[in-house]
Amino acid sequence: MRKISAHLILDGRGNCYSKGIVTLDSDGTILSIEDTGGVLRESAEVEFFSGMLVPGFVNAHCHLELSHMHNTFPKAAGFVPFLKKVVESRAGDPKSIAEASEKADILMYKNGIVAVGDIANGPTAFEAKKNSRIHYFTFLETLGFNPERSGKAFDWAQNCLKQAESMGLKGSIVPHAPYSVSVQLFNAVAAEAMRSGLPISIHSQESLDEDDLYRTGSGDMVIHLRENLGIDTSVFDHTGESALRSVLKLLPPKNNLLLVHNLHTKQSDLDYIATVRKLSDTWFVLCPGSNLYIQNQLPDIDLFRRNRLQICLGTDSLASNHQLSILEEMKIIQHACPSITLDELLGWATIHGANALEISDWAGSIEVGKRPGINILTNVDLSERKLFPGTRVKKIC
Repeated sequence: MRKISAHLILDGRGNCYSKGIVTLDSDGTILSIEDTGGVLRESAEVEFFSGMLVPGFVNAHCHLELSHMHNTFPKAAGFVPFLKKVVESRAGDPKSIAEASEKADILMYKNGIVAVGDIANGPTAFEAKKNSRIHYFTFLETLGFNPERSGKAFDWAQNCLKQAESMGLKGSIVPHAPYSVSVQLFNAVAAEAMRSGLPISIHSQESLDEDDLYRTGSGDMVIHLRENLGIDTSVFDHTGESALRSVLKLLPPKNNLLLVHNLHTKQSDLDYIATVRKLSDTWFVLCPGSNLYIQNQLPDIDLFRRNRLQICLGTDSLASNHQLSILEEMKIIQHACPSITLDELLGWATIHGANALEISDWAGSIEVGKRPGINILTNVDLSERKLFPGTRVKKIC
């Protein structure tokens, strides 16, 4: 049994305890939370930390298997050039990819991350996830813009998922993005999702180029598909609508859905989403570090706040970010939106991600009966409850 305390305890659900005491079992399960009212008597049994105790972070969107691409991409080059570079660089020595994945996993653990919604296009990072102290939910992405590839693409994802499950990893089959999945492949993914009932994700509104593709059948995305991927785009019938409106109706309405990036989301898009599915089953994953790295832009974060949407945080990959740190993502958002409270921001980094990945029975908040992992944030503004640029995180259990 272990007792820990700090100047403040933020539980992830908006509650704050001044010098409270958290009692933990040997496996990290929370046995009790004592509200001392700010009066902590000296005791040899209590470990006191300077700073804020918070739940372990949930990284709702990552590409562990792309970790070997760290520092290989120019910053702010634009989205389609980034895609081209990924196509050219993602293949590599499987051993090097596996080793880079292991190092990135350790980095995330040290950064206080306890759970990850991880994207996979193959099995190269499975061993790292199997051996990790982090909980992974693997989104097996399908890619196949040409309808003739839909069967092979879906079979590949199914085989990868079976391999993951044989290693004790949980996951689901999902579409990559509107610009990389045919209607036929969307239908196959939707049928599997309805069968499994598990969470699904999709990269959404990360670029205006995907809207050009669906509205007019032209633009830089079409050039990328033709010239960089060698795809015959004549098989694609553009819809005259935005990419989001075109593909959202192809996804099952009742599974937990993680819409990732949302860089160009507008109020009209949110209004439309609400007509197709319940917002209570929809999570908007923000990856601000990646958005700045690739396009030097951020989503309209206040738009999501005004609509009281369920926001999660992700790091994306080391191919498109400087680090895999949810704390650093929080700092970016706080700098862009100074009015946001740390309590709200922390909810995005913890319990919202846990709810999206359906692991809130053990993760996401400091509550009796859970074992969410506990981090200490140091060098923080305790009076205003704000992060400083120099705020650091350390996992203590």
